[in-house]
Amino acid sequence: MIQPAAITDEFSHNLDIALPAMAECGMTGAELRVLNGKNIMDLSDAEIDEATAKVHAHGMKVISIASPLLKCVLPNAPEIDTRFQQDVFAAKHTVEDQPSLTERAFEIAERTGAKIIRVFSYWRTLNPDACFDRIATALSDLAAKAEARGLIIGIENEHACNISTGADTAKLLAAVPNATLQVVWDPANAYVAGESPIPEGYAALPKNRIIHVHAKDCRLEDHKPIWGLLGDMDLDWPQQIRALQADGYQGYVSLETHWPGPGGDKLAGSKLCGRNLARLLSQISR
Repeated sequence: MIQPAAITDEFSHNLDIALPAMAECGMTGAELRVLNGKNIMDLSDAEIDEATAKVHAHGMKVISIASPLLKCVLPNAPEIDTRFQQDVFAAKHTVEDQPSLTERAFEIAERTGAKIIRVFSYWRTLNPDACFDRIATALSDLAAKAEARGLIIGIENEHACNISTGADTAKLLAAVPNATLQVVWDPANAYVAGESPIPEGYAALPKNRIIHVHAKDCRLEDHKPIWGLLGDMDLDWPQQIRALQADGYQGYVSLETHWPGPGGDKLAGSKLCGRNLARLLSQISR
């Protein structure tokens, strides 16, 4: 059965606020990205252990480390595509930091019990195809390291990075056959990148390599996303959830609200989106 989850900082950077609100929405999984203003990669072991204990105390488990791995500039690559906003979520790391970040991500996953480490494909350039072979090599290396530690590398299609659509992701997976590299599928990101995510983008993906799904909703104005209430914008979430269920997906659909919320109240917005997500999953799973 598909279960609801969320990136905790979409509710609040403070877990004492975020986790009760997530529990109210029936969520059983938590992704850790920013806590108390600090990126997950910059937290101490003690802070990680405290966060994990709080997640467990609210009847949830840590399902993914929402790391910023490969969310940086690829050296000696084409110019960056400035059309897309680069969201860093309190991360300030460069390509030189990637080896130490990788090791820290593995350590955090092992401390929290998370099996998935979410990664990216470098900031999007004006010619992503020119970067493809180097991206595939980097992801292949990450997958080999993760395999040795019993973890999964989840490549998220991100409109501000070089692998942005379902079609891009399918091409990457074909180039990196190691099944330790799997997909964090984000239909809204594919939509912002110019793809019709449901059904076309989703149809391109090998279903046995989808490990996780992110949920948010938007419409486009002048090719830029206007984030809003999940289920009220342009993404056909009922169709996507039905397709996942039909294909035997057993993971989480995890809220990544992005919407600032009604009147700028992000917590209220995430609660509204979380309730909509839980209702959709419940209705379609019957």
